[in-house]
Amino acid sequence: NLESRDILFIDEIHRLSRIVEEFLYPAMEDFVFDIMIGEGPSARSVRLNLKNFTLVGATTRQGMLTSPMLARFGYVCHLDYYNETDLSRIASRSARILGVECAASAADELGKRARGTPRIVNRLLRRCRDVAEVKGDGRITLDIVKQTLDMLGVDHDGLDAIDRKILLSIIEHYGGGPVGLNTVAVVVGEEPETIEDVYEPFLIQSGFLKRTPRGREVTDKTYGYFNIARIRPPVQVNLF
Repeated sequence: NLESRDILFIDEIHRLSRIVEEFLYPAMEDFVFDIMIGEGPSARSVRLNLKNFTLVGATTRQGMLTSPMLARFGYVCHLDYYNETDLSRIASRSARILGVECAASAADELGKRARGTPRIVNRLLRRCRDVAEVKGDGRITLDIVKQTLDMLGVDHDGLDAIDRKILLSIIEHYGGGPVGLNTVAVVVGEEPETIEDVYEPFLIQSGFLKRTPRGREVTDKTYGYFNIARIRPPVQVNLF
């Protein structure tokens, strides 16, 4: 169904099976698509000519893409987290689409706590709309946003209960680290892949956590966040 100059977008493209990738190679290179009709000795290949199109793939795990697949993309770019101003604009636009009035100060507050991600700011906006309809007059105000995010456990830095649990477990059980990812996962009660893919990127980008060759380690910013004094190990003196 692709028309000329259409865009085909594949999200989480690293999850494509190798068989599907093989089918995409000729489409990406020569705008043709080969399909097999029939089975066994009577099977035959039919080539379909495609109109010129652009394939856009999105992934958070570029390393899981096969080299042949990655090499066929003409341009590879990296997207950073959205800034608070852009997220505030997204919140205001989404509010208009939902047909709900959202104060500018409320949109700004959502932008600050959305972890740099439009998907999260839209999710928080919908929960604020629910609270505004049940406990307010239907308008999303700054007070409604603060009340909603307090109920959800999202603080001023955008950290939620699991984020705080990860950081506190490293401090309380392992002296701030370093500690292995699997060990943290057992203490927190989450899968290692979930911590690595969902929680760690924001914690590292925000300066609360760092990866070292020996494992995960919290930073001075984390100790300040929890108002906990950091006890550093004594420095060994070389006697010789």
